[in-house]
Amino acid sequence: MDAHGSTPEITTTTATVVAGIDIGGTTIAAVLVADDGTVMARGAVPAPAREGGPAMADAAANLVSRLVDQSGTCLTAAGVGAAGVIDSDAGVIRAASMMFTDWAGFALADALTSRLHVPVRVENDVNAFLMGEIAWGDLGDDVLGIMLGTGVGGAVVLDGKLRHGPHGAAGEIGHTPGYSGIVCTCGQVGHLETVASGVSIGLRYGEASGITGLDGAQVADLARAGDPHALAVFDAAGTAVALAGASAAGLLDLGVVIVGGGVMHSWDLLQPAIAATLATDSPISGMPLRIQRARLGADAVALGAAAAATHQP
Repeated sequence: MDAHGSTPEITTTTATVVAGIDIGGTTIAAVLVADDGTVMARGAVPAPAREGGPAMADAAANLVSRLVDQSGTCLTAAGVGAAGVIDSDAGVIRAASMMFTDWAGFALADALTSRLHVPVRVENDVNAFLMGEIAWGDLGDDVLGIMLGTGVGGAVVLDGKLRHGPHGAAGEIGHTPGYSGIVCTCGQVGHLETVASGVSIGLRYGEASGITGLDGAQVADLARAGDPHALAVFDAAGTAVALAGASAAGLLDLGVVIVGGGVMHSWDLLQPAIAATLATDSPISGMPLRIQRARLGADAVALGAAAAATHQP
């Protein structure tokens, strides 16, 4: 452990590398990726989200610079997966949650370019997650990505290209309606996020059991121990994810949905309901829809950001 908040994992080399940076509300993580896809270094620091955009850019740039110096590599470009609605062409944060101070409107790409002295591309973190899964896996050209974390985010690749949409919100299936009668964090009612996010799983369990204050991981432990309320909450979450995937497949003729995020530690509890729902609500094309767990784990966003720095999937 060093003064910057983590113990980097280092492979000493003279290779050229691309940095992938994952900027969240609590942690900033980074990887250095060589031309052949090898991760040469990784590290993480606390995110100063309450201190404003320049402080976040300083923390990210200092982390990457430290990894480059310690690994003896040469940085050629950087990609960022950042929370919020992103104008990826301009590299600007257009909207962000209340946990960030002075983040909306911040020109993150320019700020990091001036600090790292390399080209920088910025993507929404869920877009980056999906790009990473595609770049390091064989998922095909038409894929929906769903991130089940504190909230529910989404991204979509069509014909091998990441789809941003005219407002930068393509694929945001977490805020589609019809899954409950519950008010969402965005203020609207019934969104997928109200039943499938980690926070919502804890809230739904509290409503059913009277035991409040638990997070998704704690509810998962209870479900594995046979608690009927906990099992029902995960059954509802898995069913909702499967219906969301089936709806997207019907609209876009997708063959694969890749699911990541912190709730994936409870995949064993979600998967039975997903399989049961797909058995009765399959795409009209007649082709089977695969809904599968993400492969890259905690590195997914950073690896996808590195891929975004050099090419579009």
